[in-house]
Amino acid sequence: MQLDAFHDIGLDNASLARLLSDHDATTLPRLERFWAYYRNEMTPRSSTTRWAAWGRNGSCDSTSRAYRLAQEAGLPERYCGSIDDRAGPRREVVIENDIAWRVQSMIDFLLGKPLRITSTARDEKLRDTITRVLDRVWERSGGIALLQDMALLGHVYGYVDLLVRVGDNLRGGGSASGTLDRALAAAEEIRIEVIEPTRGIALLNTGDYREIDAYVLRLTSEPPAAKPGAQPPPQRLEIISRDAWQVFDGDTLAAEHPLPAPGVLPVVHIQNIAQPFEYPGMSEVEPLIPLQDELNTRLSDRAQRVTFQSFRMWLAKGIDGFDKGPVGPGAVWSTDNPDASITVFGGDADSPSETAHIREIRDALDKISTVPPIASGVVQAKIGNLSSANALRITLMGVLAKTARKQVTYGAGLSRVCEIVLAALDHAGVLPTQTADRGVRLTWPDPLPEDPRDQAAAAESKVRLGVPAAVLRDELGYEPTDPGITG
Repeated sequence: MQLDAFHDIGLDNASLARLLSDHDATTLPRLERFWAYYRNEMTPRSSTTRWAAWGRNGSCDSTSRAYRLAQEAGLPERYCGSIDDRAGPRREVVIENDIAWRVQSMIDFLLGKPLRITSTARDEKLRDTITRVLDRVWERSGGIALLQDMALLGHVYGYVDLLVRVGDNLRGGGSASGTLDRALAAAEEIRIEVIEPTRGIALLNTGDYREIDAYVLRLTSEPPAAKPGAQPPPQRLEIISRDAWQVFDGDTLAAEHPLPAPGVLPVVHIQNIAQPFEYPGMSEVEPLIPLQDELNTRLSDRAQRVTFQSFRMWLAKGIDGFDKGPVGPGAVWSTDNPDASITVFGGDADSPSETAHIREIRDALDKISTVPPIASGVVQAKIGNLSSANALRITLMGVLAKTARKQVTYGAGLSRVCEIVLAALDHAGVLPTQTADRGVRLTWPDPLPEDPRDQAAAAESKVRLGVPAAVLRDELGYEPTDPGITG
């Protein structure tokens, strides 16, 4: 593989092979575990999945069910045993995925509603043009669905990368008249892509872990060989730096793509929650895995206890034919044996310590994730009387504070993506801008329901303060083309 274009940053065949090998050996198994616990995918017992490699001796394999769940890999040995142990039926397990709904609730709080991106350019006309062009680029790239995919990957893996890809036909001029028309037409040639951390590998600067020298993107995964001993097909890699963007099929250079602008790396790294001195951010799944395993274990134990104790059983001594007839109302047994007896045992009994332990595990999940059940609409008596929006905000203070932290990290990444898009348009001569004109303002949606009367009262107060009508219109979610909307 000829990597002459990347020798200035120290990337050669040996370092590339080492980078890919380290990713496969260390990073990939860890990320796949996070996704397995979030997704808790159901797979047929006969199939083999990659996540089973890091489970306890494989995974559970209950003979009473035709499927396995990913979280079964975290159950103790007494439930799973060895995957090769076929000496009898295995104990049934109970899996309750308390991770997925918490992650989804966090995403709903962060990006459950559309995000508004507006330019902060100094000139009003340029500001309006930039806002409309950026809106076109984001919508053509996927809009709110793209942002929610970004948030999902970031929450599960701890970080996510965005790639700005420009078309080969992005050029200045064109047949359309007017700067806005030309810019909107050029926006069709720009795409923003979400890169899953399992496919993207960053080559970090040796002097600053926050700076990416090059980025390696695996376009296709390596399927297993069709026959034992056969070599898998060559990988297709994209290698990107500030000076070159090349595509390799195995060792062959297959294509070269244009950079958005000279000296601009079109990759933006976003940490879910900032983690000092580390490239990856903090995953929402990782701290919940031990508690999820404990919860699944105790729920399985409770199910086992209920199975043994919820049914009444009879022990008969000295009665012939007791096992031949049915046990039920109206049944009569007779015997001449004076020592005969029937003993009744079983029946479910309360287990306060078990109930308290499960409740404490759920409380710990609430505290670590900062997502209580009320965030998903489950109202419990212990939260008291929520008589106002302020009371609801106090109840959800933890998840709201965490959402505000994420708005900083995700917002910085989205702003950087917008700067790269504007730099690309400026380089193409379609929408000339200065660096100072490429800033944007992000208006994050309020995750809590809002009373329209409170919104109207707040808007009236802002009008008296002199806030422009266009700003108020954006805050209220109206478009200039909506009927009856002026200004």
